[in-house]
Amino acid sequence: MKGIIFNIQKFSLHDGPGIRTTVFFKGCPLKCKWCSNPESQFTSIQILHDQIKCQHCLQCIHTCKNNALSLKNDMIEIDNSKCMGCLECVHACPFQALSFEGEYKSIKEIVETCMQDYDFYEESQGGITISGGEGMSQPAFLKQLVTELKQHHLHVAIETTGYIEPKLFKELAPMFDLLLFDCKHYDSKRHFIGTGVYNEMIIENLTWATKKGLNILVRIPVIPEFNCTLQDAKGFCQLFNDIGIKKVQLLPFHQFGEKKYNLLHRPYTLKNKKALYKEDLKDYQQVFINSHIDCFF
Repeated sequence: MKGIIFNIQKFSLHDGPGIRTTVFFKGCPLKCKWCSNPESQFTSIQILHDQIKCQHCLQCIHTCKNNALSLKNDMIEIDNSKCMGCLECVHACPFQALSFEGEYKSIKEIVETCMQDYDFYEESQGGITISGGEGMSQPAFLKQLVTELKQHHLHVAIETTGYIEPKLFKELAPMFDLLLFDCKHYDSKRHFIGTGVYNEMIIENLTWATKKGLNILVRIPVIPEFNCTLQDAKGFCQLFNDIGIKKVQLLPFHQFGEKKYNLLHRPYTLKNKKALYKEDLKDYQQVFINSHIDCFF
């Protein structure tokens, strides 16, 4: 069995306790407008094009057997529906203007990479974090991978959107030592505007996991003009108090993923929004504290 991932990042310090290796799964049911990993949303291998490096030699177009590449408006366009992920166009480009995201890897390959830093996990009480994308969007592969990692007595966490069919979520969620559970908005209609999906299923899964006593850390990506007002903070608090959530981490908006949108030739609607910092969200944080919720950055 193989799964598609787009990165394995060692020495991660912000994806759970201790020193960790983060395995990024490709594929996500949400299409968050601020996503810092837009390459994670598509479930197959993707070709990226750097307009600055491109010299318009058209070698990539001539190489592609499936006619997935074309020249439009002086730019190389990639049709993902035709691309087979063979990477011949990437290798053919003499100017390295093409790159790719996504690679099929076996359980054995991933576990061997993770085990290279076993001593660091042991010393720091760290482990492995599944990220993405959404790891649960590849359920069979995820289940087998986590089972194998557990054979090596590793702490395994997952960063999840929570947007998973409840029956499947109930099967997978208890396998993890920690659920880093993203909560984007308390209001379903607003959630849809920002992510492309409604939040009822997310709240259902979060409620179930809380009642089951699973180890959960809810995280809120705080996004300008989406969920950043004090009224939004109060809305989150009401939801969390109803569910029984006692701890929340705030993730201030940043612009780290902007370049990836350019390489994917995708519009980035938050391009001119200023990044947020801890000092910008002190009053926001205080709303949670006043509601008896441990809130930190």
